[in-house]
Amino acid sequence: MPILFEAPAIETEELPEEYEEIERPWLIFRYAPVGLFALKMSRATSTVGKTLLVPTPYAVKLAILDAALRHYLSGDPEQLVRGLAKAEVRIGVPDHACVTGTIQRVRQETRASDRKQNADLTGYRANIAMREVVHLRGALRIAILAPDLKQVLLAAAPAINYFGKRGSFFQFTGYERQADLDPTFTQPVDAGGWPWGHVATLDDLGPRATFDALDSYSRTPIEPGVHRLFVDTMVPLALFNSGPGFAHYCAPGAML
Repeated sequence: MPILFEAPAIETEELPEEYEEIERPWLIFRYAPVGLFALKMSRATSTVGKTLLVPTPYAVKLAILDAALRHYLSGDPEQLVRGLAKAEVRIGVPDHACVTGTIQRVRQETRASDRKQNADLTGYRANIAMREVVHLRGALRIAILAPDLKQVLLAAAPAINYFGKRGSFFQFTGYERQADLDPTFTQPVDAGGWPWGHVATLDDLGPRATFDALDSYSRTPIEPGVHRLFVDTMVPLALFNSGPGFAHYCAPGAML
């Protein structure tokens, strides 16, 4: 009868953190959608609220900045903004995105020039506007390449609870490191690559973005090309089905 024995366990040494950062430079933060998402295109008018399907790098970076300041994670907002401006952000799309649109009545602020011509005009007037919301199914992933901001990102990510329009709630579910990004992440059109999905203009922080320009209470205007960039981006969500009032998009490999 053969003698059975157990092979000795092989002890494995954990890799140092510096090695992890070099071999897997992308930090991937995962969020579960818990509400309807909406983020109007930056170039859309106030009455035509056509929404994007995913957050933009600009929206993600401002969410990080907001969380870092609210929770005292950075004592130098100017330095944090400069670091975020250099960071690369890619969006990992959920499996499905269903857009629903509607027309609703709104109150719109009258222009100062119109009030000068007609003193009887009130501050707001009745108008109609198009609004869209997106129902997302599947995890939203935020990939960030910014080694200098590792500690701030790891502390700020769990404190973020919405992207885009206020009320577009997400819940942080964890993070991981990756060496490369797969085709379910967005990328600039200039980078080439996979032709799956559709092209959308997503905004990002400009190379000379400053906290003073981003501050809502500052009078410093945001200049395109300086504080804010508009990048034509391949979003890997393709139209799968559509009908009166809705459009259904799917990610690669999620076609029903």
